[in-house]
Amino acid sequence: MAREYPLEKVRNIGVIAHIDAGKTTVSERILFYTGISHKIGEVHEGDTVMDWMEQERERGITITAAATTAYWTPTTAGSDASQKIKINLIDTPGHIDFTIEVKRSLRVLDGAVVVFDGVAGVEPQSETNWRYADDYNVPRICFINKLDRLGASFDRSFESILERLSPNAVKMQIPDGHEDKFTGVVDLLSMKFVQFEGQKGENVAYKDIPEDLKALAEKERAILIEKIVETDDQAMQKYLDGKEINPDQLKIILRNAVIAGKIYPVFCGSALKNKGVQLVLDAVAWYLPAPIDIPPTTGTDDKGNSVAVEAKDEAPFRALAFKVATDPFVGQLTFFRVYSGVLSAGSYVLNTRTGQQERIGRIVRLHANQREDIKEIDAGGIAAAVGLKATKTGDTLCDPDNPIILMGIDAPEPVISLRIEPKTKADQEKMGIALRKLSDEDPTFRIKGDEETGEIIISGMGELHLEVLVDRMRREFSVEANTGRPQVAYKETISNEAQAEGKYIRQSGGRGQYGHVWLKVEPLERGKGYEFVDAIKGGAIPQEFIPATEKGVREALDKGILAGFPVVDMKVTLYDGSYHDVDSSEMAFKIAGSMALQEAAKRAKPLILEPIMKVEIITPEVTLGETTGDLASRRGQIMSIEDRNPLNLKIIDARVPLSEMFGYATTLRSLTQGRGTFTMEFDHYEPVPQNIAQQIIEGKK
Repeated sequence: MAREYPLEKVRNIGVIAHIDAGKTTVSERILFYTGISHKIGEVHEGDTVMDWMEQERERGITITAAATTAYWTPTTAGSDASQKIKINLIDTPGHIDFTIEVKRSLRVLDGAVVVFDGVAGVEPQSETNWRYADDYNVPRICFINKLDRLGASFDRSFESILERLSPNAVKMQIPDGHEDKFTGVVDLLSMKFVQFEGQKGENVAYKDIPEDLKALAEKERAILIEKIVETDDQAMQKYLDGKEINPDQLKIILRNAVIAGKIYPVFCGSALKNKGVQLVLDAVAWYLPAPIDIPPTTGTDDKGNSVAVEAKDEAPFRALAFKVATDPFVGQLTFFRVYSGVLSAGSYVLNTRTGQQERIGRIVRLHANQREDIKEIDAGGIAAAVGLKATKTGDTLCDPDNPIILMGIDAPEPVISLRIEPKTKADQEKMGIALRKLSDEDPTFRIKGDEETGEIIISGMGELHLEVLVDRMRREFSVEANTGRPQVAYKETISNEAQAEGKYIRQSGGRGQYGHVWLKVEPLERGKGYEFVDAIKGGAIPQEFIPATEKGVREALDKGILAGFPVVDMKVTLYDGSYHDVDSSEMAFKIAGSMALQEAAKRAKPLILEPIMKVEIITPEVTLGETTGDLASRRGQIMSIEDRNPLNLKIIDARVPLSEMFGYATTLRSLTQGRGTFTMEFDHYEPVPQNIAQQIIEGKK
């Protein structure tokens, strides 16, 4: 089957932003202008295509990343069909609780459109998403949205991008007016005034720049040209010699700079008022990379060698599964990005994590929750497979004759837990299946059974995250459940070095049990996890008993030392011990390892660690005192207070323990007469003060 679109005409892009910056509205306009939907869905009316889950429409937020495919011919191309591009688009959530959706989408995307609120500028989640895009080297273009809103300012929002995200942002446009006087934009490259006419802004009209904007446009264009030529030596020489560089040449240089991460072009408009989105689509076509424009992704073959995976149809098939979703009509959907080769329906692929082959029954192209069956998918494509049983997020799918492992996706650790129990006996069986399916979909959602009480504990990224999952269990799997109070995911660690002996000897008729180890424990840097070192010399313990000893150590770490929380950031060295020719067994060494770890950790001054959240609060100036006083009472540390003019608002950046933030939304509303808002994301773990640690150990907190 011939390729539908050449690789250079394919764009895999995502729309990312802080919650409420207008991402889904931008995505809906993209679908409308590209002809995928014939009606514009509105978030406030609950009829969007990309927010298709019931909970998304009710809450007006995006929960799960939705994928779709669209086609676009740039506005200046007229009827030149050769310029048409194919866009695989993913609309991602903005709420921090669903951050894994952004992370795993960025892992498989080649470019991103970052949307900002024209009133608020850069917000906390914009920064987090920007960092994720930096981690994966994803080229970006920026869109300052909502310029029709009261208090909007393009310049102030642009300054916040320069200050908080990157000094390499550059204006591609300037707006004509703000708020209700926002009429259109000046395109600085072509030096044309662009208006969006027609009922839905579908007609893009290029006109002469109004006289009152000419001087400003000339000044901003000079800055833009300078920024562009700085990235290309030949163009720089031409520019210094006073020669004119034509706009087409500038576009090519700018494209190379965007792909290299040297420039972030900034566009502006109002998606809700149908202004500016078509020019963002033009920018996706001109400046964001095709799969062949970016360096090949790398993987490791079965001999441990690094392999470059180039985007070629004739290469062996290699893909990364980046999302698993349960579809009510077709069962399990596995979304994957093809890095090389072609996959046909009915063929077999190897999952290199499980070592098993799976048959690809059906391949579907997604339009949010609508499916279109396709026979095959080629390099650079994004699609979903129906019915894969054992594939999870981050797994590599490849040609069975050419095994490879691609870089996976790191899931952040959960910070909050809930006890959950089925309401009836009938719910009990269904609950196990529902929880397993939901945890397969979401790597940040964890399930653990409490051995002592028999209860199930679920953990996630925040209260909203767990609330949505319990709600999905009820709606999608018809499981009614009772939940307890949210609990903080504390951890334990040690602050000193210590050594201890673990000896397990049992003699009870016949063969006995004998295990004997010496362990040394020492603290590691925060966030380093756990390290086990085998330092046994001269066969004091036979090699076959060392894995069993480590298993015992790991089990003891999971059980905790002080209050039953997992122990982290610790190096454990097994350096001595003894064995018995007849009585020693793996079980005996496992128990000895566990005993020695417990004893050594108790001697090493154990501590309880708590999650500290980065909290950004927006409050009116008149209630600043009450808000900061309340934060102090919650053990909060205020890092900075900034002004957000002209609205007389203050932005407080603080670090507050998660345990003190339950129910904060209600408190903030009452402190600020309903005008205050806040966002919160995990920042780091730090030791709990002694008096609070005591309460945690006694189970009072």
